[in-house]
Amino acid sequence: MVDRVLVTLDGTIRDLDEPLLYADDIGLLRGDGIFETVLLRDGKACALELHLARLRRSAEALDLPEPDLGRWRRAVEIAAKEWGSEREGTLRLVFTRGRDTDPHPGRDSGTSYVLVVPVPERVNKARAEGISVITLARGTSIELAPTAPWLLLGAKTLSYATNMAALRFAARNHADDVIFTSPEHRVLEGPRSTVVIQRDDKLITPPVRNGVLPGITQRALYAEAGKAGWDCRYEPCFVADLITADSVWLLSSVTLAARVSSLDGLRMSAPERAAEIPELVDRGISKLWSLTDWK
Repeated sequence: MVDRVLVTLDGTIRDLDEPLLYADDIGLLRGDGIFETVLLRDGKACALELHLARLRRSAEALDLPEPDLGRWRRAVEIAAKEWGSEREGTLRLVFTRGRDTDPHPGRDSGTSYVLVVPVPERVNKARAEGISVITLARGTSIELAPTAPWLLLGAKTLSYATNMAALRFAARNHADDVIFTSPEHRVLEGPRSTVVIQRDDKLITPPVRNGVLPGITQRALYAEAGKAGWDCRYEPCFVADLITADSVWLLSSVTLAARVSSLDGLRMSAPERAAEIPELVDRGISKLWSLTDWK
């Protein structure tokens, strides 16, 4: 059973012990590139078409060439087959601008590949037991997304150093994860997740216009929860709304649904109906395998 799979867009299964990146790749030197992370389950890439649509939008935001989605689909199919259907996997789609020596970086070249690795051990624990979370300032106003497109808020770029630093800070403070907040005390998102608040029969997530990444797992939840009678909303949220919520969730493509069990040291309980949310996410993700676009 393989523990890593690497496939380039020409359909070649590559040896992970062989070099792939050039030392002057701009994705490595400057984080100038984009990526998507997809859950492999039962040999299928969950919600792949929505991830590809977001990859395309991120490429547009960075002025990268439009991705050839047919080649990406084929590479994912090969990687998923090589990985198998007996276990879940974490599949990453990576697209960088290419070499710094290229006179037109990213126009005709670039580095593109699909990588599959095991799902981290933390995922099963987060799904089953929930997570402890702290709130941290991200330092960006909710007004910046529409007025400062060069900040790339809402694009999924390789520039994740700040996000990883926030998670390490959380670990040093005995927390599992982070919810970022704005200077206006608005709830934004996690370093690798979307925030969803549950209050009575309502599900609330911050709107994309506030500078958060549009969440694919959150969309899967809303698609299924709406059918089950939940009132699904996109509304600005304050930090106080987290504390007064019936339950708070961090949704992401691999962990799926993790309930916030403590927030800034405050223990968070959950009503009985909150137990429906992971089931709705699972059902929603399975139904998104065949969708062809993000609407």
